[in-house]
Amino acid sequence: MNKSARHDYFIEEVFEAGLVLTGTEIKSLRLGKVSLGESYAKFAGAELFIVGMNIKPYEQGNRFNVDPLRPRKLLLHRKELRKLYQETKREGLTIVPLCVYLNDRGLAKMEIALARGKKLYDKRDTIAARDATRRMQQTKLK
Repeated sequence: MNKSARHDYFIEEVFEAGLVLTGTEIKSLRLGKVSLGESYAKFAGAELFIVGMNIKPYEQGNRFNVDPLRPRKLLLHRKELRKLYQETKREGLTIVPLCVYLNDRGLAKMEIALARGKKLYDKRDTIAARDATRRMQQTKLK
């Protein structure tokens, strides 16, 4: 889960993408050894890759382990790829990962979002609104 993504960006639209992983990477993902903190998505030709996602090497993987920071391909429909490519060419939009999970069939999936960066005053407004709702909830409970 990338908690800082919703804090640093306005989320415009969310997509679900498949993730191409090796055998030892999927085992590490099942153990929860994934970090999305500094990751982002970028296009290489007509394909979309996630860069900077850290999947810790599987302990029993020995020589089958791969580079933990290697770019990993995201699987989307061609129509979705085209839309994301066109939207990122607009000023100020980027593709950020929100979370990685295994679906009910055991396939690795990633939620990615088309997002616009927040300014510092937007972040302060978000924090103030969150604190106000938290205070209201606490007073209702008393």
